[in-house]
Amino acid sequence: MPGIDKLPIEETLEDSPQTRSLLGVFEEDATAISNYMNQLYQAMHRIYDAQNELSAATHLTSKLLKEYEKQRFPLGGDDEVMSSTLQQFSKVIDELSSCHAVLSTQLADAMMFPITQFKERDLKEILTLKEVFQIASNDHDAAINRYSRLSKKRENDKVKYEVTEDVYTSRKKQHQTMMHYFCALNTLQYKKKIALLEPLLGYMQAQISFFKMGSENLNDQLEEFLTNIGTSVQNVRREMDSDVETMQQTIEDLEVASDPLYVPDPDPTKFPVNRNLTRKAGYLNARNKTGLVSSTWDRQFYFTQGGNLMSQARGDVAGGLAMDIDNCSVMAVDCEDRRYCFQITSFDGKKSSILQAESKKDHEEWICTINNISKQIYLSENPEETAARVNQSALEAVTPSPSFQQRHESLRPAGQSRPLTARTSSSGSIGSESTNLAALSLDSLVAPDTPIQFDIISPVCEDQPGQAKASGQGGRRTNPFGESGGGTKSETEDSILHQLFIVRFLGSMEVKSDDNPDVVYETMRQILAARAIHNIFRMTESHLLVSCDCLKLIDPQTQVTRLMFPLPSVVLYATHQENKRLFGFVLRTSGGRSESNLSSVCYIFESNNEGEKICDSVGLAKQIALHAELDRRASEKQKEIERVKEKQQKELSKQKQIEKDLEEQSRLIAASSRPNQASSEGQFVVLSSSQSEESDLGEEGKKRESEA
Repeated sequence: MPGIDKLPIEETLEDSPQTRSLLGVFEEDATAISNYMNQLYQAMHRIYDAQNELSAATHLTSKLLKEYEKQRFPLGGDDEVMSSTLQQFSKVIDELSSCHAVLSTQLADAMMFPITQFKERDLKEILTLKEVFQIASNDHDAAINRYSRLSKKRENDKVKYEVTEDVYTSRKKQHQTMMHYFCALNTLQYKKKIALLEPLLGYMQAQISFFKMGSENLNDQLEEFLTNIGTSVQNVRREMDSDVETMQQTIEDLEVASDPLYVPDPDPTKFPVNRNLTRKAGYLNARNKTGLVSSTWDRQFYFTQGGNLMSQARGDVAGGLAMDIDNCSVMAVDCEDRRYCFQITSFDGKKSSILQAESKKDHEEWICTINNISKQIYLSENPEETAARVNQSALEAVTPSPSFQQRHESLRPAGQSRPLTARTSSSGSIGSESTNLAALSLDSLVAPDTPIQFDIISPVCEDQPGQAKASGQGGRRTNPFGESGGGTKSETEDSILHQLFIVRFLGSMEVKSDDNPDVVYETMRQILAARAIHNIFRMTESHLLVSCDCLKLIDPQTQVTRLMFPLPSVVLYATHQENKRLFGFVLRTSGGRSESNLSSVCYIFESNNEGEKICDSVGLAKQIALHAELDRRASEKQKEIERVKEKQQKELSKQKQIEKDLEEQSRLIAASSRPNQASSEGQFVVLSSSQSEESDLGEEGKKRESEA
């Protein structure tokens, strides 16, 4: 082959400097070929690795597309069109993956194998022969050097023979090694061309085969399929752009419309309160007690579901039951200097929660919604209409009606008559229902133009003479450990009865009659209707202490006595016939709005289903007080008799002492008035001071006897 340089093998025996110089050129060329082929090997190995990775990635892609229909996506997992399309793509990609696998095998056989053989076998052979030739050349030089140092004068046949044999062996080895080395270097000039062309030829043939397989697989049917898929993608993109534009417009509209809602407490004139709701949801702050005094507030999402109040923390999948609000009570409260707080108490009074709304509107809507749910309005066919009718009935309930029965229809069930007796005091207020009471007007029960008091801390209470002492005592804290601050005993310390109830004050108003339970019912109706009209939801919670001396309203937080009602002044008490949580009592006090000296005020409270128990406790307290009063009078009468007897005994003993003194004085006088001693000696008897006093007493006794 022209253009290929060769080393002269014939000149290997002479080993001339020219030959050695030419050998150095061939060795330098072999080194350059080795470096270049190593770089080419790395480049082709990258192609091979990339093709293997492409084949594996294509196969994995096809496998994942096949498993799409087995996936459980939360959204859009049941799209059959998408699943069938991806299955078709999976088949095509699977075929391409097979083509890539064939291409990888062809690259391994036709490209990587030749260059690897050249690198691992031919180049290593050249390197090995070079090392062997270098060793043989060094051995030959050493043998020639020893042969040249043979002595001329002292010749030793044995030494000469050994040196000559050594030169022969080393020269023969060098000659043979050099000839093989020259042959390998000459052959390398051919092999380097083969090592360059064979891998490239194999690479191109593999690619051509791959593209041929691709052209067979990518037929016209596949092109039509891809065209349809491309059209579908464009349609989806246009739909997406249209939807995005619509959403952007919606966002702009909502930003403009929601601008007033960004204020935490919106204007109630622009956003009126809806009081007919039976469902509501929103964020509330819930108070959690962490100790006796300390507490924390957690913000959670609350919503109503039927007759239950549910809570759900942010990030939770579903909500949990917070409280059963069927037949519950809800009221606005002041809690830890926070606004818009309200308290929900369960029907049995065992569980209560204090929540805080974000605005006044939410505060009132939550209270109205829970009130509507508590009345089980949500069970009707149209809850909002039913709630509207109930609220309208509450508004119309304040209109005076011509007869007493019509005024009490909102308090009594239809077709059910009132019981003949009610729980009243033991002082004679219990009696049968009067038939003439039905014909009385509203003024016969409630004083005209009577204001309703919705808070127990009010100057109205202080104006009443019966409450003046209670107001004055309201600042004194009741010591829970039984110790009195001023050294005096509490009024109820020696009382037999001590019962404590949780009550909420609804209101009070002056009444004209205190001899029938209907007064309490009428007062309940008017107070509840007035609270509904004026949107008053706040109720002051207190502890009602029933004792044999009085009724006390105690602050549950500070244990300060807010009001005290003397038990003898409580002349009438009764509970609602349908709603057992409502109860009231009439207090007879001096002064008031009426012209007479005595006036009556009816107080209405709400308890935790304990209205009957409270009335029973008040009745028991009055009975105990009555028996105690009778026992006290009997005891005082017995003490008076004992004092009279003791006085008579003292008078009798004093009379005996006076008689004894008189007798003694008479004896002394008789002894001192003898005539012989007085005439003969002229002496007289001098009485002591005690004797003179006794004589005076004797004279006074004589006077008393004469007067008697």
